[in-house]
Amino acid sequence: MPSIFRTLAAASALAAFGAAQAQSSGVTLYGVIDQYANYMRSSSGATVKSLEDGAWLRSRFGVRGTEDLGGGLAAKFQMEGGFSADTGTQADSTRFWDRQAWVGLASKDYGEVRLGRQNGPIQTRGGYIDYTARTLGSVINNFGVPSRYDNDFGYISPRMGGLQVEAHVALPELPSGDRALVYQLALDYASDSYRLGYLGLRGRPQAGASVNKDVVYDNLYANWMYGKGTVYLAYLRSNNNTATAVSNNAGTILGNVGGYNAGSNADLNNFYGILQLSVDYQLSQQLRVGALWGKIDDKSGRGRGGSGGSIGAYYDLSKRTMLLALLDTQRNDSNGGWRPAGSAGLKTTFTTPGDINGRTINGLQLGIVHRF
Repeated sequence: MPSIFRTLAAASALAAFGAAQAQSSGVTLYGVIDQYANYMRSSSGATVKSLEDGAWLRSRFGVRGTEDLGGGLAAKFQMEGGFSADTGTQADSTRFWDRQAWVGLASKDYGEVRLGRQNGPIQTRGGYIDYTARTLGSVINNFGVPSRYDNDFGYISPRMGGLQVEAHVALPELPSGDRALVYQLALDYASDSYRLGYLGLRGRPQAGASVNKDVVYDNLYANWMYGKGTVYLAYLRSNNNTATAVSNNAGTILGNVGGYNAGSNADLNNFYGILQLSVDYQLSQQLRVGALWGKIDDKSGRGRGGSGGSIGAYYDLSKRTMLLALLDTQRNDSNGGWRPAGSAGLKTTFTTPGDINGRTINGLQLGIVHRF
């Protein structure tokens, strides 16, 4: 695999080449560096002190481009890779462009088709879920967010009468004819003062599965834009969670960034419901504050639920640089094993069941996000 420096040099050359093309074409090199200091304390007495990556936006770099083909049609592409700025390592050591690698066609009248590894609507519409954009400080984020899948066919409609539709089908890396597909669907209706929507996923089990049930992720949301702020109400129903050696709720059945439903995990029968209320307010042109509270209900009656909340502040030093500060808590039920997480999973976190299951975890985070 080429080094990160050779790849970045190639990407820069590609961007420079694109800039020299006719005005109908454009290539952009872009990126984000997101770092924050994290302090967390469990009610067991254990603490975590670390520098982490990805409170708001996982550190990344990418190349994207558009070519005007005429008649309202354009060709588009995007390649994006994540990395940890605190260590300099790739987010996924098995592939360089781990976040996105797709090509597509877009029409102003008929919408956009994309082919390849790409963010799904559940990932891209976090800004409609709560004041954190469903990142650090969000209870729904603590549950886990299906983000992107390989071999994905995606369609995004134009917005018509306030309504936009997005649909995806991802093919598994399995023998031909296997049915273990991942489907995603999003409906979003927006007006000047409110927004309503649905984000859904179904992960079909592979043929002959011993547990013949879909992975389910259904997320309803409603926003009221009341002037200088927004009220967010969200409900999530999903069975995409399972126990690991770390905690009762540390694993997913269908990976959040790839994979398929093998249909072998009995936790496919166990559902959770999450209700979350959030609000934010723009105190000034530069400063936005917010708060949320959410409850995870274990529908199976095993006591693996919990509740939590946060308050946060985001201060824009410029159009590209933002400071953030958060106070958050995750209060697990008697057998709940939920842990806080950011846009990226924590590299330093509680790893002993006695520090997680049934515990309350409180946190303080201070960070900086720079986009280029």
